[in-house]
Amino acid sequence: MYGFNVTIDGTMDDVEAKVRDALMAEGFGVLTEIDVQKVMKAKLDYDRTGYKILGACNPHLAKEAIEAEADIGLLLPCNVLLREEDGGKVNVGFMDPIAVLGMVDNSKVAEVAPVVQGKLKSVAASLK
Repeated sequence: MYGFNVTIDGTMDDVEAKVRDALMAEGFGVLTEIDVQKVMKAKLDYDRTGYKILGACNPHLAKEAIEAEADIGLLLPCNVLLREEDGGKVNVGFMDPIAVLGMVDNSKVAEVAPVVQGKLKSVAASLK
């Protein structure tokens, strides 16, 4: 698998706020935000439920990865997907850094990946 997720009760706005707070508690900031729902509506006049991608980054760990592998930015930041579901639930998916960074044949990157994964799994656990 290339990711892991949790499903929690709440609105997109409420869940997004919880996710951002939980990411911050683990040393991540959100570098990018793509509101796919809004883009689909604007570009295709397509209505869909909430779907937002947050690009999360832990600067200290990103620095280690970039120093180890200059092109690692092609695989950064760590994507966190918020996907609205029926019944007042939001699925929060996390990119698995071990799966993604495992594409790089670099032992130093391989050392960073489980640390990042552990932090993201802590974020996921805190949302339950």
